[in-house]
Amino acid sequence: MTPECCWKVDATLGEGPMWRASEQALWFVDIKKHHLHRFEPATGAKKTYDTPESPGFIVCRGGDFIVGMTSGLYRFHPDSGSLTLIERVDADKPGNRLNDGALDAQGRLWFGTMDNGEEKKTGSVYRYDERGLKLMDCNICITNGPCFSPDCRTFYHTDTLEKTIWAYDVSADGNLSNKRLFVTIEEGAGYPDGSVVDAEGCLWLGLFAGWAARRYSPQGKLVSTVRFPCANITKLCFAGPDLKTVYATTASGLSDAERAQQPLAGGLFRFESTVAGL
Repeated sequence: MTPECCWKVDATLGEGPMWRASEQALWFVDIKKHHLHRFEPATGAKKTYDTPESPGFIVCRGGDFIVGMTSGLYRFHPDSGSLTLIERVDADKPGNRLNDGALDAQGRLWFGTMDNGEEKKTGSVYRYDERGLKLMDCNICITNGPCFSPDCRTFYHTDTLEKTIWAYDVSADGNLSNKRLFVTIEEGAGYPDGSVVDAEGCLWLGLFAGWAARRYSPQGKLVSTVRFPCANITKLCFAGPDLKTVYATTASGLSDAERAQQPLAGGLFRFESTVAGL
C-alpha cells in the first residue's frame, strides 16, 4: 500500500473525495481555493469548477449532486457549473462554514459545521433528508469524518481538535444514541481528519500533520498504517470497479521550507487495498 500521486492538483485544502460509479470518476473539493474537481482514472481527464463559497464536500444522491458550502446545502449542476440553494445552515453563526459530509445507505445526508477560525465550539453535526434538517450533536469546533458501519447501525464522527473519534448507535429512522469513545489519537501523531469504512467494518482515517492514514478495527484497534510523502492527509475514498483503489486528498498550506520538503503536498494520491470499500 504505497501511495502514488495521480494528480498534482496543488490543493490548498483538498477534501471530500467521492467515487461516482456511473461515471467511473472521482470528485473532490479544494475548500480554500473554492474548487470542485473531477478526475477520470481510465482516461486521465481532469476538470475543475469554481464555486462562489468554500465547498466542504460533494455527494451524489439520486442522480443529484449536493455540495456543502459556507452558507448551506446547494444543488450542483455539472453541465453549467451552477449551484442552486437547497437549505441555509447555521445562518445565525456567520463565522461558521460546512465541513465534511457523507451519505448513509438510506440516502440520508450527514454533515458538520465548524468555526472557520478553528477556535470556537460553534460547530454541529446535522442529518438532512426528506424530513428536513435535524441537529444531531453540537458544541464542537471542527466536525469531521461522518461515516457508517456496514450494517448502518453505528455512526462515527470525529472531533478533530480534541483528537477523538466517537461512535454512536443509529436507529432505523436515523436517530443517534449511546455516544461513546471509539479512538483517541496520541500526541505527536497528527490530527484525525476525514474517515471512511471498508467492507470489513474497519475505519480508515486521514491524519492531518501526521504523514499517514490509519486503519482501525471495529473494536478501535490500530490494524495498519499507510505512510505518505506529505504531512496533511485529509480524507480517503474507495473507488474503481472492485472498490479496492483508495484515493486520498491532501492539503498544502505550508511554509516555503516545508513546501520544498513536500513537493507533492496538496496532490491527489491513490494506492491499492486488499479489502474493498462499501
